[in-house]
Amino acid sequence: MASQEILREEPSRGSLINDPKIRGLFFQTLVIILLFGSIWWIVHNVIDNLTRLHIASGFQFLRGRAGFDISDTPIAYTSDSTYGRALVVGLLNTIIVAAAGVVTATIIGFIVGIGRLSQNWLIRKICMVYVEIFRNIPPLLVIFFWYSGVLAVLPPPRESIHLPFGSFLNQRGFYITRAVWGEGSWLIAVAFVVALAMAWFVARRARQRQMATGQQFPVFWTSVALIVGLPVLAFLLAGMPLTFDFPKQSTFNLTGGFQLKPEFLSLYMALSCYTAAFIAEIVRAGIRGVSKGQTEAAGALGLRSGPILRLVVVPQAMRIVIPPLTSQYLNLTKNSSLAIAIGYPDLTATAGTVLNQTGQAVEGVLIMMIAYLVLSLVTSAVMNVVNARMALVER
Repeated sequence: MASQEILREEPSRGSLINDPKIRGLFFQTLVIILLFGSIWWIVHNVIDNLTRLHIASGFQFLRGRAGFDISDTPIAYTSDSTYGRALVVGLLNTIIVAAAGVVTATIIGFIVGIGRLSQNWLIRKICMVYVEIFRNIPPLLVIFFWYSGVLAVLPPPRESIHLPFGSFLNQRGFYITRAVWGEGSWLIAVAFVVALAMAWFVARRARQRQMATGQQFPVFWTSVALIVGLPVLAFLLAGMPLTFDFPKQSTFNLTGGFQLKPEFLSLYMALSCYTAAFIAEIVRAGIRGVSKGQTEAAGALGLRSGPILRLVVVPQAMRIVIPPLTSQYLNLTKNSSLAIAIGYPDLTATAGTVLNQTGQAVEGVLIMMIAYLVLSLVTSAVMNVVNARMALVER
């Protein structure tokens, strides 16, 4: 009887070990313990090292005087400003170059990606050469190419290249006309935001109406009228508070206008051209992923190649393109940290200067990590919303 009871207990023990739920809870608990133990060890080790080196921890240093200048300042900044404001300037510079690069890289990438599928042999080969060159060169070398190989060989300010709309191009950058807004210009911005909201509402109502009745509404022209008409009306009501400051060429330099410095231009062009090569391949793969029957069906209805590509192929290809496109946007944002190589004051360069002056290595690196993490999460969230809107929805 005793031996039979032992035999009965052994399968129950084995069943507990082989139970996937219990085994899963055990390993999850073990991983959580190891994770929190590792974090505690790292934090304790950092605190001990800071105490041993007599380095004060905390973020009080952000209130201290910076004492250094920044070449590109989208907001007011002087050497008497605080370290915190210097980091904000660096963050804004990163956002500006990343946003401009994303827009330009997307436009170039879509054009090149569609060009790689062109029936024209010359266009197809030119696009292929562009992709193969930029995709196989490190981004840092592309930045040096634009900075030292293109912008550095431009003529000096005295021999600036005259471009349309009163702009100039020389070794010191690109000088363009600067718009100077006067009092009451805030009304134009409010009108623009209201116009965007109204255009979105019209588009949503028109889609609901078409799904219910089949009747179409001129959404595009209505949106254009709202987005253009309301700001223009606000501009007139505010008394046209706008003047222009044109760059003027002097003996040794240019005065007036708005200057885009070589550091910004080289980083912006390098990131745009480099990322566009990868986007082009993503677009080409997305178009190839659309069934050929869709193109044949559209052609059977009498559509030409242009409308077929714009109305049938590309909208379906976007469902394939958007997820990897998000990764390229994130890569472009993170690659902007290479700006330190050419002296553009982005977040990494500014935080590095702050770190060297204050000695707050842990806090400086933590600020950079959090800033890039937030930028990446915001980009991912926006692209996830776009991806959800483009996804197929079952009726």
